[in-house]
Amino acid sequence: MKKISCVMLPAGLAAGIVQLPAVAAEGFIEGSSATLQARNYYFSRDFSDIVGPNRQSKAEEWAQGFILTFKSGYTPGPVGFGVDAIGLLGLKLDSSPDRVNTGLLPVKDDGRAADEYSRLGATLKARLSNTELKIGELQPNLPVLTFSDIRLLPPSYQGVGITSAEIAGLTLQGGHLTSTSLRNEAGDEKMLAMLGHLPQRQADSDAFNYAGGDYAFNGNRTTLSAWYGQLEDIYEQGFLGLKHSQPVGDWVLGANLGYYTAKEDGDALIGDIDNRAFFSLLSARHGGHTFYVGYQGIYGDDAFPRVFANVSPLGNEVPTFEFASADERSWQVRYDYDFAAVGIPGLTTTLRYITGDNVDTGLGYEGKDRERDLDIGYVVQSGSLKGLGVKVRNVVARSNYRSDIDENRLIFSYTWNLF
Repeated sequence: MKKISCVMLPAGLAAGIVQLPAVAAEGFIEGSSATLQARNYYFSRDFSDIVGPNRQSKAEEWAQGFILTFKSGYTPGPVGFGVDAIGLLGLKLDSSPDRVNTGLLPVKDDGRAADEYSRLGATLKARLSNTELKIGELQPNLPVLTFSDIRLLPPSYQGVGITSAEIAGLTLQGGHLTSTSLRNEAGDEKMLAMLGHLPQRQADSDAFNYAGGDYAFNGNRTTLSAWYGQLEDIYEQGFLGLKHSQPVGDWVLGANLGYYTAKEDGDALIGDIDNRAFFSLLSARHGGHTFYVGYQGIYGDDAFPRVFANVSPLGNEVPTFEFASADERSWQVRYDYDFAAVGIPGLTTTLRYITGDNVDTGLGYEGKDRERDLDIGYVVQSGSLKGLGVKVRNVVARSNYRSDIDENRLIFSYTWNLF
């Protein structure tokens, strides 16, 4: 796919639906809503195998975040217009120069975390029939650009995006993004690539183009996906995916399969890229129990590429280790339990173990990774604290070619529906 095809997709889709009837508008004011979320976040990573006075052995910070979201309705008429806005505020509660870089807070030139940071972004939107065009602050969630809200405040991008659902079951999207606001920064930045777990800071790009779609059928139990992403002059990537859910008696069986291909793009600012990745995650749910088993293989000369600092939908990728290094093969077993099945709604747990090997370290030996995760979450169901969420995460991650990590997170969150 040529570069220009991604950039021109919004115009092409819009031209194709100009004759379609408009849907009824709910009204700019009448259809408006606003929420305020408070998020209190403690994050600690102990890099247990790093020693010496010039190496940071721990990242540990505590911060308070606020996320104000406003979404308008649409004006009446054949084409409806509206405005969305998001306001972000992060406040330092605890940090020190020897414990920065958790991803919660910006780091100033003097090596200290900022006391606060904030951002206000707006999005203009237009809707015709079942097609919506947005210009401004965007938070796409795609196989080639995953929405990675895994720290204090969510990241965003600036550009134009279009979503069309004119055909039943088929959702098409395309967009052109020119900059990003990282999860712990207030300003706009050019976009970097990551290969595996390593940021490629030697080059950046001011354009990410994407196009693709998802087709759901079979009573929405089966979804086929095809996507293309391009970080201009760095890499281009394709994705094919299949998701399926199948009831079998009292069980529900699931499959999530995906295949990525990637190569260098344009001027190849970080060099040649050769990557293919396959993942499979199979599940079986019965009552409150869900069991998973997954396999993931990284092929080619390079690690899996993505835009910094995002996670990806790879089946074995988690927020601590990616299991996406060059030539890595990994397996996962996971168990989830929803305590609503025994009369405790709101309480959920996840226990996961992933092991990987066959990593091409470039150091003359085979790289190996392993990780154990325990996640516990609870949302208060009644009383004066109804809706208060608590999440606890404990991780032990070990590797013979990158830093070992012992990680703990504690997150409190509460959302007010303002109107």
